[in-house]
Amino acid sequence: MIGLPDSTTACLFDLDGVLTSTATLHEAAWRKTFDGFLAGWPEGDREPFTHVDYLASVDGRPRADGVRTFLATRGITLPEGTPDDSPELPTVHGVGNRKNELLLATIEEQGVEPYAGSVAYLKAARDAGLAIGVVTSSANGEAVLASAHLTEYVQARVDGVVIARDGLAGKPAPDSFLAGARALGASPERTAVFEDAISGVEAGTAGGFGYVVGVNRAGTPDHADALRARGADIVVDDLADLLGAP
Repeated sequence: MIGLPDSTTACLFDLDGVLTSTATLHEAAWRKTFDGFLAGWPEGDREPFTHVDYLASVDGRPRADGVRTFLATRGITLPEGTPDDSPELPTVHGVGNRKNELLLATIEEQGVEPYAGSVAYLKAARDAGLAIGVVTSSANGEAVLASAHLTEYVQARVDGVVIARDGLAGKPAPDSFLAGARALGASPERTAVFEDAISGVEAGTAGGFGYVVGVNRAGTPDHADALRARGADIVVDDLADLLGAP
């Protein structure tokens, strides 16, 4: 009893905020990055980065997309640069690399903790014979899964490295989830998607997936309503809430 339609044969999980608590680390790294950048930028709106900005502009998106989307809300457009730009360069990739530098330092210092309810759900899904994949915009997916001791549950991983390598459009486009389903040999209509980000729920809906589970880690009615409005079939505060559901 894992709370999914009987026709479900596979599950695709977002990573940060769904399986692990790293979403809070991502948000903190983005805040430090953007606030530092805006403080030294001479033009545009330099209002500090907020939680609302994180949810609307960054959460669930590939790193470079997040930089472009947020800075556009402040009236700022940067040159693209290249993926190996120094974190000090005022380019899209430079700003993104600064954020990743801060994130990796925090992960190395603090480690990664999976949500207990998510571990219980992964075990239940595996015991039920469902194929399991992870689809994350983070380029650090492999390292985060290993640090959280979740690798053993995952049969396919589509992360930021794969997205860049294969030229996939990032969430809210469905491409990465569709790639995850293909990697598992599963059809979208028989696959459940688990997402805490609005952009991720939109991606699951756009891909025609059979069931989209919204995970309201924010714990607020507004975020739950937003997940439903973007197409979530059900919204839970924790994956353990699905265990034993009819």
